[in-house]
Amino acid sequence: MPLRNAGKGLVRYFREVSLPYPEAGIRLIRPDRLDEVNRQMEAFRSDLGDAVYHLARAYAHLKALARERLGTLYNEGDYPPALSGLFGISWEFPSVEAPDYLQQLNPEVYHQECERVEQRFSEAVQLAEQAFTEELAKLISHLTERLSGTENGERKVFRDGVVDNLTEFFDRFRQLNIGSNEQLDGLVSDARRIVRGVRPQALRDDTNLRQHVATEMSRVQSVLDGLLINQPRRNILRRPR
Repeated sequence: MPLRNAGKGLVRYFREVSLPYPEAGIRLIRPDRLDEVNRQMEAFRSDLGDAVYHLARAYAHLKALARERLGTLYNEGDYPPALSGLFGISWEFPSVEAPDYLQQLNPEVYHQECERVEQRFSEAVQLAEQAFTEELAKLISHLTERLSGTENGERKVFRDGVVDNLTEFFDRFRQLNIGSNEQLDGLVSDARRIVRGVRPQALRDDTNLRQHVATEMSRVQSVLDGLLINQPRRNILRRPR
């Protein structure tokens, strides 16, 4: 597997199974998916190792090609002498809760830490809602543009992936949504209902169906646009202590 493809696949997977958190390098994962995520990350690490191994075997040849192509511009110092240790994947599962030992050592500091964590989760909920809203708005905008628009006087090409991407979003939203925004939940349900059972080929063949789906999705889009401007009050569900 090429290094670039390995990296893209890892990033895409990690974003699909996690939610953003307002600290760099940290994302939130459901506890019941930890084993699954750990196994998949191990698989990505193995794939990366294989890719580095094959790159290392071809490294001398690639440098020779670069030397021939660049001529006097070639600089041996631009290339590391070996690839060992230059590529790697690491991860851990840190706790973002206030440590329990603080409750015994210093209740006041423990309370401050609880408030800090609570604020972080409030921000995380906002980030998750915003990300879901923006992604759904983008997908619906693309769908309606494909259904309603024309190009050079002809109806625009409508590919299966336009509907498939929405279906994938619905599945991911169902798995990761924490139920903090009833309005967003309702809009996702509306969008799912509009395209439920609708096959891409039917949208290509049936003009009335195209118009119906485009009109209904435009209605959802207009509400989504309002959500992006006016974020609703958060309903954060936390585990009781």
